[in-house]
Parts: sequence; C-alpha cells; structure tokens
Amino acid sequence: MSSEGIKLFNIIILGVSFMFIFTAFQSCGNIAQTVITNLNNTDFHGSGYTSMSIIYGVLSASNLISPSLVAIVGPQFSMVVSGVFYSLYIAVFIQPATWAFYTASVLIGIAAAVLWTAQGNCLTENSDENTIGRNSGIFWALLQFSLIFGNLYIYFAWQGKTHISESDRRTVFIALTVISLVGTVLFFLIRKQEDTKAPGDDDSTDEILGESSSARNKMMRAVAAFKKSITLSFTKEMLLLSVTTAYTGLVLTFFSGVYGTCIGAVNRFGSEEKSLIGLSGIFIGVGEILGGGIFGLLSKRNRSGRNPVVMLGILVHFIAFYLIFFNMPNDAPIAPMEGTDHIAYMIPSKEVAMLCSFLLGLGDSCFNTQLLSILGFLYSEDSAPAFAIFKFVQSICAAVAYFYSNYFLLQWQLLIMVVVGFFGTITFFSVEWGAAAALAARGSDYSSI
Repeated sequence: MSSEGIKLFNIIILGVSFMFIFTAFQSCGNIAQTVITNLNNTDFHGSGYTSMSIIYGVLSASNLISPSLVAIVGPQFSMVVSGVFYSLYIAVFIQPATWAFYTASVLIGIAAAVLWTAQGNCLTENSDENTIGRNSGIFWALLQFSLIFGNLYIYFAWQGKTHISESDRRTVFIALTVISLVGTVLFFLIRKQEDTKAPGDDDSTDEILGESSSARNKMMRAVAAFKKSITLSFTKEMLLLSVTTAYTGLVLTFFSGVYGTCIGAVNRFGSEEKSLIGLSGIFIGVGEILGGGIFGLLSKRNRSGRNPVVMLGILVHFIAFYLIFFNMPNDAPIAPMEGTDHIAYMIPSKEVAMLCSFLLGLGDSCFNTQLLSILGFLYSEDSAPAFAIFKFVQSICAAVAYFYSNYFLLQWQLLIMVVVGFFGTITFFSVEWGAAAALAARGSDYSSI
C-alpha cells in the first residue's frame, strides 16, 4: 500500500473507532438524564447534568497535561487506554451507584482529554494542507454515524414507554458497553506513524510525539509539549479561534444533553416522548453526517475557503434556535420526572422538533469540520498542543453550560448561544482571512477547505 493509501486507511480506522466509542457514549449522554430521573426514587441520587459538568470540567483542566501524556505513551496507546475508561463509564449505568457514577465522571474527563489530543495528532500526521479538509470531513462523517445507530435502538426499544424499567436500562447499557469496547480494540489497526512518513522528515511534531526508548528524551518531549501548549494559547489566532470553539462547546451541551431532555419532558408528545429522544439523536446524526460529507469529502471543489461554510452553520443554528424557542416550553430543561404540560408560542410539534434536531447537527458539522481543518492547517507542526487547547476551551464551556442547564430556562440558554455564536463567527472569519493571506504569500492555490 502506498504512503497516501496508508494515511487514508489510518483516517478511516480512526473514524470508525470513534464511531463505535461514541455510538455508546453519545447515546448514553442523550438518555442519561432521562434514565437518572427514573432512578431518583431509589438509593441513587446522581444528576446527569452534574455528571456532564464534571466530565467537561475535568476534561478542560486535563488538556493542560494531555499533550505531555500523549508524548510519553504515544498516540495509539493513549487512545486505547482512553477507550477503556469510556467503556467503564457506560458500564456504571448497568448497576448505578452514586459514588461510582461521579468517580467515573472524573476518570472519563481525563481520558477524553487524552483521547482527543491523540486524535488531533493522528489526524494531522496523516494529512497535509491539501488533504486536511478531506480527512477532517471523512473523520467527522464517520464519527457522527454514532448518533444514528445507538439512537435507532433507543427509538425502537423505548417506543410507547413512559417509564424506563430496570431491565430496559440494563439491556441497553450492556449493549453500549460492548460497542464501546469494540471501538477501543480497533485502534490497534492504525499503522505506526513511521510507516507513513518519508525518510528524513524532521518536524516539531516528531520532536514532541516521536517514539524513543529513552525515558529522559520522553520526559523532555513531555515538558516541551506542555510549554508549547502554553505558548500557543496566547497567540492571536488561537485566542480568536477560542471564541468559535467556545460556541461549539455550548452547542455540544445543548444538542447532546439538554435538547433530548426537553423533548422527553413534553407531555403533549404523549407516549412517544421517550422514544422521540432517540429519534432526535438520529436526526442530529443525519445533519452531522450530511455536513461532514458535503463540507469535507467535497472540499476540493470549494475555492472560497472555510468562511461560507461557517456562515451557513450559524444561519442554520439561528433558524433552529428560533424554532425551538417557539416549539418548546421554557421549563422543559428543568422539568420534574412528571414532565411539563406548559406550551410555548405554538402547540408542541414533533415534526418541528425533529427538524430542529437535523438543523442542530448540520450547523454543528459546519463549525467542527472547519475548526479541525483550520487547526490542522495552521498548526501542522504542533498538532497535539493545538488540539489540546481546542478541547480545553470547548470542554470548559461545555462544563459551564451543563452546570447552568440545571437552573436556566430554555430561553436564556438559547440567548447565550446566539450571542456567543455571533461573535464566534466573526472571530473565525478573521483567522480565515489571515490563513488565506498566508497561502497567497506562499503562492499556493486556495483551493481546499
């Protein structure tokens, strides 16, 4: 197999592995609060929102050290170990205990930081400035198939149910744990990075993440990775992109936890309210996959750069927020186990709710594919620290959003996303114009996203 063929193979395996792991984890996130609400009459007293806040809070802090950890153990082994911790978190729901639930939340926060740092490094090492857009799209589309499969099961298994029994819970979480472990094992199929590099390649990524039998050299690379993360954090481009990244963190919280909870709390949806959570996840996944395919796989035909895609993303999200505001009761995110009988400005419509799910996924793919692309382009030689900063900002904003989701009415959550999204789009435009100018100065053709 040629060098380019090996790189493409690695990207596909990377995407498929993440697809399995996040089929389990994202399905778990979508139904966690609903399942926990049904448990709160027992000895279990956890909160899905609080758990997610812990996860993303720990994740954000762990991104300060994740490049160093990846430098010491290598990206492939880092992803394998992280995948095991994802599986353990999901397995907690088989027989829930409050202490185990929150302990697992802390551990998966650390694992997620390492996983995504290693993923960014693997993506960048197997790409160049001409293929980073395509590879970002392939990875993102494969990853987002995770929203389809898990939620399909939930939709059919929970259709017509207003209460989730112990048997229902155990069945779904045993299945999700096994799926997560399958994705973890697939990481072993990724070819070593030495196989994909031409002889004589010597860049700062090699210096930070290259393998060495010397413990002293590994420690030096770990320290170098940490210093590079701090340095990159204060560059103009990274500070500007942090506003855009912050927006993706808020949206991630909303569509992966809050919106499904809102749908499940609307009593006017009748006996379908719980199964609609799964159907909503499917429509989010369809939007994500469609966006990843169009804006990643077909990126070679786009000579206008990344800005039009991001503009489309924010417009699609604004339409979704407007429709959600009219369709969902304001108290839906914080409704009790009995749900809510309130209405907003229209009788709650299942069709409008599913349309909004699709629009949330499509808009999210617009932002994330372009952020992955521009980070891989701007920081091709410092990929691990750059992607660690990306996940740090995204995760801390997701943690904050999960925290306030316990208390804020729907209208205030939507308003926060509108404001941050507006400014995040402007800052992304600024960085992209700078990237286009850099390409022009090098005499390169601005022909790919």
